[in-house]
Amino acid sequence: MDDPYVARALAAAVAVGRRLGLPVDDPEVLAWKSNVLVRLGPAVARVPATTLLARDPVADWMARDVALSTFLAEREAPVIPPFENPGPHFAQGLPVTLWRFTRPGTASVPSGVGVLLAELHAVLAEFPGEYGECGPAVDLARWLEYVEDSRVRDEVARVLAELPDLPVQPLHGDAHTGNLMGTADGPKWLDFEDSWRGPLAWDVACLANSSDGAAADYPGEVEGLPEYRRLRRLYGVCWRFVIARRFPERRGEALAAAAEYFA
Repeated sequence: MDDPYVARALAAAVAVGRRLGLPVDDPEVLAWKSNVLVRLGPAVARVPATTLLARDPVADWMARDVALSTFLAEREAPVIPPFENPGPHFAQGLPVTLWRFTRPGTASVPSGVGVLLAELHAVLAEFPGEYGECGPAVDLARWLEYVEDSRVRDEVARVLAELPDLPVQPLHGDAHTGNLMGTADGPKWLDFEDSWRGPLAWDVACLANSSDGAAADYPGEVEGLPEYRRLRRLYGVCWRFVIARRFPERRGEALAAAAEYFA
């Protein structure tokens, strides 16, 4: 693949793997979009790609991912665990984290995923670490420099201003069904880079917007869900403009997503 992001990330993954004694003779690129995932034998190296445009310093988000995933794995929560000495390590000017290679199973959305999210929230509530300045409002403030549609910029300000004032708690932060991997041992959550302390409605909105009915069995009433579902839709539109900065040929997709939002 002729992509400078992938080439640089692959070189960084191999350099870190060689430094730590991992097999690097036959690296396998498993994913190459938001982050580049490179299998190095029993480990998967995670290296930022499009997220380099979205976050600064991106290593802070990656370190939080490692810290939370380690904490959750130690409590036997259903997560993909970090590999030994997970980092972040640095090579080629990029942060690299290491994860235990887990062979994916079924790609279908499991039943009871809302309950799985509620169970994850119960364990996250015990995390003693810091979350830092993060969350959708922080992301959007940075991403708006890439957004070409002035209506989207105005809508971000309006939607954020109209959010209800709700209690906050530790969240996954990006709890869509794509971040729940089917494995031989059942579904496992992954990708905690976006974790933050925010209203429960954000996580449930992420899940609800990703698959019809996915959040229907989340226990209890979730206050503010319509407003946060709207914010999640808008967040997705803005993310498409970030993608288009890396892949200019996808600018039309971003503009089309903006038009669909306002249709």
